Formats: sequence, C-alpha cells, structure tokens
Amino acid sequence: MNAPMTPPSPYSSSLGKSNVEKHTLSVLVDNEPGVLARVVGLFSGRGYNIESLTVAEVAHAEHLSRITIVTSGPPEAIEQVAAQLDRLVPVRQVKDLTLTGKSVERELAMIKVRGRGDDRSEALRVAEAFRARVIDASIESFVFELTGAADKINSFVELMRPIGLVEVSRTGVAAITRGPEPI
Repeated sequence: MNAPMTPPSPYSSSLGKSNVEKHTLSVLVDNEPGVLARVVGLFSGRGYNIESLTVAEVAHAEHLSRITIVTSGPPEAIEQVAAQLDRLVPVRQVKDLTLTGKSVERELAMIKVRGRGDDRSEALRVAEAFRARVIDASIESFVFELTGAADKINSFVELMRPIGLVEVSRTGVAAITRGPEPI
C-alpha cells in the first residue's frame, strides 16, 4: 500500500535549497487596526517565514504605514506571496526591493558586552573597527549601538561572543529605494 502524498512545502524544489533567495518586500498599507495581523497571517497561513519585520507610519495625513518584510524562499514563492499581499484590501502597494536592485537596507542593533581588563579593551577595539558607538558603560559592561547591513551586525555579534556577549536587541531591516522617485 502506498503512503498518502503530502503537498510539497513552498520552499521545496527539485533543486533543493540552491534556489532559496532572500528578498526584501516593501508594503505600503492603510494605518488602521488589524492590518499588520492580516499581513502576518498571510505569511503564517501559507507557511512562509518572516526573517525581519519593521512597521512605521510614513505619511501621517494620509494614514499610511510601511511594512518592511525580509523573507526567504524560491523566487516563485516570493512572487506568489507578493501577489497575495497586493490583493489584501488595506494594502496600497507591494514592491520587491530585491528585484529593483536599487535599494538601501539598514538595521540598528544594541549589543551588550560584559568584560574587564583585556576583554574590555578588545571590545572597544572591535567596536571602533565597526564604527559602533558606546551608548552605555559601566565598570563591567558596555552597550554598543551599531547601524548597518544585517551581515555587518551579524559579524560584530560573532566577534563579541567570545569577549563576553550578554544580549542583542535588533530593529529589523528598514529599506528604501535609491534615486529621486518613490517606490
């Protein structure tokens, strides 16, 4: 007897994981209660993972907010989720910033590091190399503020781990297109 067939995951393919890509979606929405829940529900209901999510009002008079979502999957799955987002009623516009190739992405992180003596000095040297700012200091710890691409923040965190990493708080990715035109 054959086992029942289960539908494939939206991330599975004959190519394995080689065609999984990370994409940044910019979603302009009406700023009203429940919109974020509907957008997140679309992802979770279809088994899509959200790696980063930021939301902020961007036009007060028009009551508009921008949701920036970083997700991964095969290009076809990303295209499908973007199309489904575009059909939601409170959504005004969906752009895949990864496809435009003309965007800037940044993230803010606060990183707490414990250390005394040589570890303290090493933490300050690494912070200087990454242009991280000390925003709080005590005799036993620092809190650094670092802004940049997610890879830069990941690298800084990994270098701080053996020194005495205590805690990390990250904003998620904020992104905007380059050039004079809005998205």
